[in-house]
Amino acid sequence: MRALQRFGRTATVLALATVAAGCSSTVSMEPAPSPAASPSSTITPSTPSTESTESTEPASPGAAASPPAASASSPTQTTPPPDPRRSFLTIPRLGLRGFPVIRYRGSPDDAEGTRLQNDGSLASPRGPGGGAAPGVIGNHIVTGHRLSSTEPFRYLPSLPRGSRVLLRVGDTLLVYEVRRTRRTSFRSPSSLAAQRAPVPGRPGREATRAMITLSTCATIEDHAAGNYWADEFDNPEHRIDKIGVLVASRTLSN
Repeated sequence: MRALQRFGRTATVLALATVAAGCSSTVSMEPAPSPAASPSSTITPSTPSTESTESTEPASPGAAASPPAASASSPTQTTPPPDPRRSFLTIPRLGLRGFPVIRYRGSPDDAEGTRLQNDGSLASPRGPGGGAAPGVIGNHIVTGHRLSSTEPFRYLPSLPRGSRVLLRVGDTLLVYEVRRTRRTSFRSPSSLAAQRAPVPGRPGREATRAMITLSTCATIEDHAAGNYWADEFDNPEHRIDKIGVLVASRTLSN
């Protein structure tokens, strides 16, 4: 009987102890501290990709544009765009190197072409009244000032037959050779049509090769002859055109 009483008292003590222990584990209402994040679990905010929207044009004239980085899932682009807005002209004989040529839609020395030249660039018209893209079969036209702004074509009239003209288009270098000289009259529709013809100076003939027309004003020559006529954009009547043909092209290494 005494043994049973002792056993009952012992069981009661153990039960009270168990209840006390259970209460102590639920009394605290403070939240547990968050564990420190490990380096591998740190989340870095992502930034929007600009690969497809950034302009690839250089910030200043004469500087080449950097090609956009190729994605891991696509091969690196090695061919230039079919008709980029900006190319770069070099004429070693004239000391002209890497001069920017800006494409626009229009005709030679129209309002937009004159504006681009006044701003210091060479201008290259496209469309029905302009010329072909560089390196393409047809007539690629480039016009520039001779006596104003940056004067890129100041010495163009003296460029002799056989001179090389280099045009960098994206990752491609086009090499033209000057073959002849012609004059264009801004007062003659047929003369203007001949300047823009696929075979420069020979309208109606089908083009079979890539050619180039480099054109600048004949202000000095016109004034010397007593001809002071000018159009609404201050272009003199005559222009001096150097006609060349494409003789080589190669892909530039990075």
